[in-house]
Amino acid sequence: MNLNENAPVVPEGDVEKVKCLIVGSGPAGYTAAIYAARANLNPVVIEGLQPGGQLTTTTEVDNFPGYPQGVTGPDMMADLKKQAERFGTDCRWGLVTAVDFSVYPHKVVVDEKKVIEAESVILATGATAKYLGFPTEEKYMGSGVSACATCDGFFYRGKDVAVVGGGDTAAEEATYLAGLCNKVYLIVRKPFLRASKAMQDRVFKTENIELLFEHNTKELYGDGVVEGAKLIKRMGEADETEVDIKIDGFFVAIGHTPNSKVFANYLTTDDQGYVITEPDSTKTNVPGVFASGDLKDPHYRQAITSAGSGCMAAMDAERFLAERE
Repeated sequence: MNLNENAPVVPEGDVEKVKCLIVGSGPAGYTAAIYAARANLNPVVIEGLQPGGQLTTTTEVDNFPGYPQGVTGPDMMADLKKQAERFGTDCRWGLVTAVDFSVYPHKVVVDEKKVIEAESVILATGATAKYLGFPTEEKYMGSGVSACATCDGFFYRGKDVAVVGGGDTAAEEATYLAGLCNKVYLIVRKPFLRASKAMQDRVFKTENIELLFEHNTKELYGDGVVEGAKLIKRMGEADETEVDIKIDGFFVAIGHTPNSKVFANYLTTDDQGYVITEPDSTKTNVPGVFASGDLKDPHYRQAITSAGSGCMAAMDAERFLAERE
């Protein structure tokens, strides 16, 4: 929510003035840059610590239109960046460390020292998937470990997979995968599901989902790719046993964290930190600041929906600037 009194202090010094500043460089940020550049807004993109966003950690992308043979995530992000730069976008490596949205033009601080005054700001910083945090989970990232069944489920058609989580996201991912895979293990830490009653009913009625209540994942194993998981099953207050399951894919569905912390003193967010925008718009509660991509989307979180909202944000920014002239 809006807590301006706790906002970071913007340093004094030389200030660069820009018409359109885009923070973030995934599908939303680069698409916004393409549209903003073609509208002669001379956009500057601050790419963040991971230029290209989450997709740079993805291997094959088969569900983005325009790539009939599929494409790797890094290659697709490189293509989007080249297209943005073709129209004059200035892409810069850097991290936004503070903002002041209480003044106009808005002030944005990069790497704690560079101050940019922007007539419009498009936020496309995305959301970060939550993982369990054990070593072999990271080891097999992109080689059997995924946080998106819709993105990667196709690669496990007819195979056995596991989903970790007990909420609506986990239940939805498990039922989605059940339509593709031979068998789906749903690994639940607690003795019950936290998912809504409707989602629980779907899980219980799906024959090829096996619920593993009171199980925690200890480690994954395999020769280069995931071939199985070792779980710890709680048998009582102080009694545990190890369980081994053979799987080809391991899907983590325990939530996402929107990358909104640096803006949260000025922007209205929901309880999870997702930026709230006006209906059918990318406008935030601060005039001239627009949110796009996974930063504002707790539901779809797809590259194509992020790209679409990046387009919307650039068009909203263009109209905002036109109305001020």
